Amino acid sequence: MAGAAVVAVARSFVGTPYRNGGAAPGGFDCSGFTQYVFAQVGVALPRSAPEQAAFGDPIERGDLREGDLVFFAIDGRTISHVGIAVAADRFVHAPSSRGVVREESLSVAYWQARFAAARRYFLISSAGSSFFSGSVGG
Repeated sequence: MAGAAVVAVARSFVGTPYRNGGAAPGGFDCSGFTQYVFAQVGVALPRSAPEQAAFGDPIERGDLREGDLVFFAIDGRTISHVGIAVAADRFVHAPSSRGVVREESLSVAYWQARFAAARRYFLISSAGSSFFSGSVGG
């Protein structure tokens, strides 16, 4: 259920303004958004996208589940953007372009070309329940 809870919280902020350095409902940047959303379900993430990418369990893009974090290298080299998977091919994020938290497809050419990594912070048990996985650092 933790992944579904993350998605519900993330989607509740669609339309929230982008704010550089923002990490609260008045305005978010990308990693402030993911940090805030995960905090609402009891998981403390580091503040920056590269720091968030250093933790959790690495997963393949084809194995995405709701609540996974997806990372992008906007410049083609360095992770600089993060969002939350809400389905196998969709994510919610706080991009600076168009200025609001929104949901998009990972199949859009722009995001496909810049996809860098994905991480899972929850384990899925055989009974279908989920729980926090591993250390997150700080």
